[in-house]
Amino acid sequence: MQRSERLIRLTQLLVERPLQALSLAHLSEAWGIAKSSLSEDVAAIRKTLAEAQRGIVETSVGAQGGVRFHSGVPMSEASQFLDELAHKLSKPDRVLPGDFVYLSDVLGDPHVLDTVGRLVSMQYANKGINVVVTVETKGITLAAATARHLNVPIAIVRRDQRVTEGPTISTHYVSGSTRRIQTMSLGKRTIPPDARALIVDDFMRAGATARAVEHLLKEFSATVVGTAVFMATSQPTHKMVNDYFALLRVHEVSEQGVHVEPATLIDIQNGSSALGDARA
Repeated sequence: MQRSERLIRLTQLLVERPLQALSLAHLSEAWGIAKSSLSEDVAAIRKTLAEAQRGIVETSVGAQGGVRFHSGVPMSEASQFLDELAHKLSKPDRVLPGDFVYLSDVLGDPHVLDTVGRLVSMQYANKGINVVVTVETKGITLAAATARHLNVPIAIVRRDQRVTEGPTISTHYVSGSTRRIQTMSLGKRTIPPDARALIVDDFMRAGATARAVEHLLKEFSATVVGTAVFMATSQPTHKMVNDYFALLRVHEVSEQGVHVEPATLIDIQNGSSALGDARA
């Protein structure tokens, strides 16, 4: 196998399987290539991806030495992406009755979902997360995209109990938007032992739903590492959850229009810096 072909195939494996460890010993045997040659290939790929700010290639030493890839997004591209989203979502026809913002078309765009998944994973790649938790239904696509780039399963909190979920644990909470008592449940088999969970959702107003999910996860003895949302309102300033990350901030939602601003670059850069520190 020519080196150019190896570089392409190895890069493809890494990018398609983010945060999944690939054994160089196994690849060496499967491809009939010396492990030292593969190590040189990995070094070249690491340098190229790092210079392009497309992610970090992390290696582990030892007889079974492996390699894995942390997804990344260049800061200039992230800034442009969020600016364009904010502009698109600030149009007056986005406002729905009840001062909600129409997001369904955006959250159905595969490019948006993949980029959001990358940006959120950059914030939490080194937190030891082993499950992404979301609430049906609009947060599912975002959670799935994030889970892919963190290489962890997704658990979906249901509004109604379903027999297909098997045994569940339920909790009641007061909705922040309707002020009504609602119920949510989560299947016992969906949360791994010693879970470290990241909550992902599409929208946060006061944070009542996210707090309810936190309380539900306590019943599983899970640790909530953080909460990531696609969009959060600027008011109320103090949310019901302490540690959350929002890509977009909403101001002045009314029948006259909506004002959406992107997250500051420093928030994203903090996540990127933490990602860079992960190299071994």
